[in-house]
Amino acid sequence: MDISFYSLGAAEEVTGSKHVITVNGQNYLIDCGAFQGSRAEADRKNRNFGIPIDRIQGVVVTHGHYDHCGLLPLLTKKGYRGNIYATPATRDIASLIMMDSAHIQARDAAYLRKQAHKQNKKFTWEPLYDEQDVIRATGQIIGISYNRPLFLGEGVELEFYDAGHILGSAMAMITVKKDGAETKILCSGDLGRKDKPIIRDPDRVPAPDYIILESTYGDRRHDTSEDAMKKLAEIARRTARSRGKILIPAFAIERTQELVYYFHLLVDEGAIPEIPIYVDSPMAANATTIFQVHPECYDEEIHEAFIKHHKNPFGFNNLHFTTSVEESKALNNKQGPLIIISADGMCEAGRIQHHLIHNIGDPNTTILTVGYMAQDTLGRRIRDKAAEVKIHDQWFKRKAQVEEINAFSAHADYFEAGQWLQSLDTSRLKQILLVHGEPKAQSAFKKYLIEKGFAHTEIVQYGKTYDLG
Repeated sequence: MDISFYSLGAAEEVTGSKHVITVNGQNYLIDCGAFQGSRAEADRKNRNFGIPIDRIQGVVVTHGHYDHCGLLPLLTKKGYRGNIYATPATRDIASLIMMDSAHIQARDAAYLRKQAHKQNKKFTWEPLYDEQDVIRATGQIIGISYNRPLFLGEGVELEFYDAGHILGSAMAMITVKKDGAETKILCSGDLGRKDKPIIRDPDRVPAPDYIILESTYGDRRHDTSEDAMKKLAEIARRTARSRGKILIPAFAIERTQELVYYFHLLVDEGAIPEIPIYVDSPMAANATTIFQVHPECYDEEIHEAFIKHHKNPFGFNNLHFTTSVEESKALNNKQGPLIIISADGMCEAGRIQHHLIHNIGDPNTTILTVGYMAQDTLGRRIRDKAAEVKIHDQWFKRKAQVEEINAFSAHADYFEAGQWLQSLDTSRLKQILLVHGEPKAQSAFKKYLIEKGFAHTEIVQYGKTYDLG
């Protein structure tokens, strides 16, 4: 069988996932994510697909995060008319993420056009796509539930397994069959963690021949949930005493709902006072509705221990969703204590930037980072406690306290990923190919896996094709 693999994105970096599995000359795109980083580099990378659109036979999307689905509208804009396969929850979440991106790009274009006009300069930048492109892309997504095999093409089968990362996230098992032989290629997408609230643990999958495995936290261990709850409670109590604010940059999907859930538990337990929480993101409000209509993705714990008593795990008395710009601006005039959860998760765009402008100079403010911050992002500089940061072309001195809780990460760390691998039947495993990780993390993860007996582990490089036949 003629089977090969190469990467067009998220090789030796953690953003812009785009991978290609080629079977007998037919190309299947696994994820179609947008690159996130410095504006110029992101724009250049996102406009260059690296493969002719008419050579793509089918597209598989593992989950609805922007760096895995954000370029689907550009794909269809460039002429792709084939099927896009995802779980039903991923279809809903991706639609929301892509539409939000179209709105942000439109606002950016209007702002940049205005600035160019003021400076008497020619304006040439155009958004990657608009709302109509998003609608077209969403219309091409076919919802496939977990454990429902589907043929992508002649002798090529797709089956989704729960990745335990975010709502609807999936590992994609590609099975190639010919002349009584078969090759199973598992694409992990983003691998989740055991014992997380709301969603289920990552599935144990049938024995694969090859695994395309993410490596985001290949050199780090996460805090335990118990340590995270303790630290979250300490920060909340400190903020209540100082009548300050907690700013949490968080992606609107999964992380926001999980934080609300944890705050709800802490109030229930009497561990913290009831502090007003403002989820300042129209998309987060819509995402929470999507969570409520996809209970098929919940784990048993949330059903048994929570929903029976509270009906809605994502809301309680002091939770407020702000949707309008006026409501968002008003938060900066409110006296603490209060908690603001706002997108973008890496602080590169959105309302969180305005809250940082108004509060980063206040020592009674705590900026709490709860997820991965890519290199060259504002969130990474804040997480690294830079004394001064640039926001909207202005410099601001940081007097706010910075805290990090990495237990909320939806990515498995190296130990958890290793445990998951060891739970599988690896009797036919030929190779592990590492993607979606920075070089330092990948080198550490490769060494760890080799020590655990996975000798044939390789870090995927751009421009290199890997034979899986």
